[in-house]
Amino acid sequence: MIIKICGIQNENTLLCCERNKVNFFGMIFYQKSPRNISFENARMLQNISKDLNINGVGVFVNKNIDELKEIINNLKLKFVQLHGSEDEQYIKTLKKMNVKIIKSISINNNYDLNKIDKYESVDYFLFDYKPLRGELPGGNAKSFDWNIIKNLKTKKKWFLSGGVNSNNIKQIVDDINPFGVDLSSGVEKELGIKDNHIINNFIGRLNNA
Repeated sequence: MIIKICGIQNENTLLCCERNKVNFFGMIFYQKSPRNISFENARMLQNISKDLNINGVGVFVNKNIDELKEIINNLKLKFVQLHGSEDEQYIKTLKKMNVKIIKSISINNNYDLNKIDKYESVDYFLFDYKPLRGELPGGNAKSFDWNIIKNLKTKKKWFLSGGVNSNNIKQIVDDINPFGVDLSSGVEKELGIKDNHIINNFIGRLNNA
């Protein structure tokens, strides 16, 4: 199973992820998020990851596309995650930059799955809890009803997100078996602060699931 840990902000956490064979680390460029990363920090992490197996993912919410293209170029991003209301044309424009696109889909009911038909050009979907008014676009430590995606039929590979942690990873493996899982708050000791021991524990639980 592919593992993506979002909201990475320092070298120590990045190296812990690498030791645990985590596949992707997410860098959140969203000022309202407690996990928001500066461009300088992101560049530092990207430079370190050049010699590692883990890949950096830039996470954006309705970012001005010209600003986003500049960040992609400057950081040499290969993966971009879109967590807002970006449309197919926006995605097609980014795809011309030779990046892989992960598109977040907020799920509350079966009807929400119809949104996947709007995004033919994405490389991956990420199914997440649908935030209420005033909540963050992601990283709320809340899950949606996973039964909604149990028998999902789509040609795209997809990640399960929203409230994923060491207590439910065995259930996820047994009942859902997604291509990948994406977690953030599930490996934090407090809001926005990742904990290496929790990461180690999560990967241990996953390997034994």
